[in-house]
Amino acid sequence: MNEKYNVSSSPHIRDRIKSSNIMLLVLIALLPATLFGIWNFRHENAWILVVVTTAAAVLSEFIYEKLMHKPITINDLSAAVTGLLLALNLPPTLPWWMGVLGAVFAIVVVKQLFGGLGQNFMNPALAARCFLLISFTGQMTYFVYDGVTGPTPLAQLKAGEAVNTMDMLFGNIRGTIGETSVIAIMIGAMFLILMGVIDLRIPGSYIVSFVVFIVLFGGHGFDPQYITAHLCGGGLMLGAWFMATDYVTSPITSSGKIVYGICMGLLTGLFRLFGGSAEGVSYAIIISNLLVPLIEKVTLPRPFGFGKGGEK
Repeated sequence: MNEKYNVSSSPHIRDRIKSSNIMLLVLIALLPATLFGIWNFRHENAWILVVVTTAAAVLSEFIYEKLMHKPITINDLSAAVTGLLLALNLPPTLPWWMGVLGAVFAIVVVKQLFGGLGQNFMNPALAARCFLLISFTGQMTYFVYDGVTGPTPLAQLKAGEAVNTMDMLFGNIRGTIGETSVIAIMIGAMFLILMGVIDLRIPGSYIVSFVVFIVLFGGHGFDPQYITAHLCGGGLMLGAWFMATDYVTSPITSSGKIVYGICMGLLTGLFRLFGGSAEGVSYAIIISNLLVPLIEKVTLPRPFGFGKGGEK
């Protein structure tokens, strides 16, 4: 046999739409949350952290591939998306060098060391955020709004205090740069849906299963204000629409996407209600990323004419 086959990572079905096209659409969709975050935390110069972290991610990919004599792939814009997502998940007061460190960890350790785009086993931006949370807990949990420090609305909610859900909806609250305004996030999410970039199964099953969990175990029953506060607080919306839907780290099967979303919803509810922290989105998504191979194995449709175990 003279034929040679090239074994590579997915996707195996080719289309005129390239990875760079999809990444560009994601960057455009992130603009409302990014611009609002820069304006919302203008007193903390959040724009510096956004620019430096994004640039560090792109530069890290370029330098690594140059040193390893690999094809330069920064034109696919995946490194820029990773850097921007990481920046939006950081407190506006975080020192810029910590953002750079997180970007290097995301690109080099989580992405490139496992083979580059298409072969990383977890979301690089969230992995870097968790790395920074473990390494610099104090700085990563220090939040400011309009020059005043204090707890986030989720922390207040966990402590049994009242929160203003309208402020949470519009974004006039403490939090990370990109998670505060649900309206800005949803504008970007609607853009991705209309452009056919994301599948509603993942964010839909994630949000619905999370709501069911807090209704059953939150101690407030079906309280619309309590549910709205949980949905608008923290990184749930940013994570559900922009990070849980990552093509590389989410299932490809239709039923698998629903199972994946349910896993994230249950884990987020578990961490928020019974964990030591008020948040839990990052860890919920990462753990679910690790479960994707098992989810796909269980939900893979059987070929026509085959029974259980693949036998005819």
